[in-house]
Amino acid sequence: MSQRHDPHATPELPTRTLSILVENRFGVLSRIAGLFSARGYNIESLTVAGGSDPTLSRITLVARCGPKLAGQMVKQIEKLLDVVKVEDLTETDCVERELVLVRVRAPDDKRGTLLNEAEIFRARVVTATPENYVFEVTGDSAKIDAFLEVVAAYGIDEMVRTGKVALSRSARARSERQQVLSFSSTL
Repeated sequence: MSQRHDPHATPELPTRTLSILVENRFGVLSRIAGLFSARGYNIESLTVAGGSDPTLSRITLVARCGPKLAGQMVKQIEKLLDVVKVEDLTETDCVERELVLVRVRAPDDKRGTLLNEAEIFRARVVTATPENYVFEVTGDSAKIDAFLEVVAAYGIDEMVRTGKVALSRSARARSERQQVLSFSSTL
């Protein structure tokens, strides 16, 4: 998602990962993205999916900004209708993963080497033709970047990358969520 240039959104700023639990309703994502857009900050990655409760969705949003702005954004997001819980996972104990599908050129004389290198990253071949392989790789952002760097030497024809999904390792976060949901259902 690109938007107007913001001098504050420079590559030197760290990325912040926000986990946002929302009620699964129309317009929630638009309102959250609008908060960042209105302030001129770019969303680096955005994933939205349901979970174990079909009435809720989890948004994982990655933006390049400092901790002060991230704190302000958390407070603003918490005020939005249909938002159940917001957590900045950047400096917490959490699990983060991405998925990439990448079509890599695979000439006959390099196919074996390419497969050996892909195995190091636990890349899975999801389809193969005489000209190329399509690999699926999951892992943290650093692993995905390293894999892409290795296969770039063979030639990447096309790729798609999901963006980050993240979940706190702590059971404490889960019990807090249950308390929030219990409280909201009594209203």
